[in-house]
Amino acid sequence: MIFYLTLIFACQLVGELLKVALELPVPGPVIGMVLLFAGLMIKRGIPEDLAEVGYTFLSNLSLLFVPAGVGVMLHIALIGEQALAITLALVGSTLATIAVTALVMRAMSRAEDADTGRSTDG
Repeated sequence: MIFYLTLIFACQLVGELLKVALELPVPGPVIGMVLLFAGLMIKRGIPEDLAEVGYTFLSNLSLLFVPAGVGVMLHIALIGEQALAITLALVGSTLATIAVTALVMRAMSRAEDADTGRSTDG
């Protein structure tokens, strides 16, 4: 279990190092998550202990919102000044996420149909 926890943190560290070294506009933890995902795809599965560590993180995820809530309360005036921009960004990113998800689902469905020999035309 400690190995997989260390693995998750190591992926995050490597992501942070890549972000700084390559001056990427993506957060280091996101890069680390992609690295971990790539490793799991190569391994073709999720080890049971890694799944347990992930489940533990997810079950305690609400604790990670406490600092964000404090930040919101600290800067509530600034948020009020930028309400229109924040609203447009939230709506735009939500619509973009829905569109990308639909496109990926459509592409994966077509790939699955091609693998099984079924037609998607009707």
